[in-house]
Amino acid sequence: MKTMAAALAATLALAPTPQPDGLGQTLDPDQSVAAGRAVLETGHVDIGPRYRDGAWTIQIHDDTVVPPVWRKPSDAVLRVRDAAVQRVPDDPAYAFLGQSPGTPVHVVPQTQDQDVVWIGWNTQDPGVMEAIARGVTMNLLGVQGPGSLTVYLQSGNLGAPQVLWNSTKPYPQPLWVETNTHTHANWIFSKPGVYLVAVEITADLVDGTRVAGREVLRIAVGDSTPVDGAFTASYTGSLPSTGATPSAAAAAESENGSGGSGLVVALLVAAAALFAVALIVVTVRGARARRRALAAEEQQ
Repeated sequence: MKTMAAALAATLALAPTPQPDGLGQTLDPDQSVAAGRAVLETGHVDIGPRYRDGAWTIQIHDDTVVPPVWRKPSDAVLRVRDAAVQRVPDDPAYAFLGQSPGTPVHVVPQTQDQDVVWIGWNTQDPGVMEAIARGVTMNLLGVQGPGSLTVYLQSGNLGAPQVLWNSTKPYPQPLWVETNTHTHANWIFSKPGVYLVAVEITADLVDGTRVAGREVLRIAVGDSTPVDGAFTASYTGSLPSTGATPSAAAAAESENGSGGSGLVVALLVAAAALFAVALIVVTVRGARARRRALAAEEQQ
């Protein structure tokens, strides 16, 4: 088990302050979207928007395979193994974690640890870079899990931590990200278990259109946490309004990514409506038949 303070000191001595495109990479416009489920537990992955044929979606860029691919969040589980466990340092600077000094937590660090999945985000999809005006807003809409999630940045000069997302605070929690940005941060999970992280990414296109997409990220924390449970878990909490309207494609992806609960509700509502219409039709036809029968009896 690593000591968090020592690990952070060693890490931050090498880490530059994240800047747009500070972690240089260029994404191939022809990268495919992989089919089937995948468990990503080591190597480099980014969360980011994609824009193709007028459809704005959130996907996971998987750089753990060659060639890299994009994946739907509903098809991917980010697994944080016990190799990521560190202890909260006895330092007031980390009081925002809400954990007592010495408490073991799972840490996805800002700089890469070869034994831990390296989670970041980017706005480098060629379709996105061509379509958006300045940047995107990444909103944390909610976190469902056994503990808290905190995401923060810390500069290489041992500056104060910059908290980006904290699941103990009110939602939504917006984060502005410039175009052509590739950034990694520290992700701190207070307890092992399955975490469902609801995010939204919105942007203004160069033509003035506003686009939005919502997704649920699936994260299995701890070696003893079953991955199958992360794939099948459903986000059951309510999501705050941000004033953005997700596209139809993004809304469908979000419903699928959160276990399909929204789709099931929609189907149930539709079925109830059809049943009501059918009942009215049967009632009307029955009344007409009775009137015809009475008229025939009167004529006899």
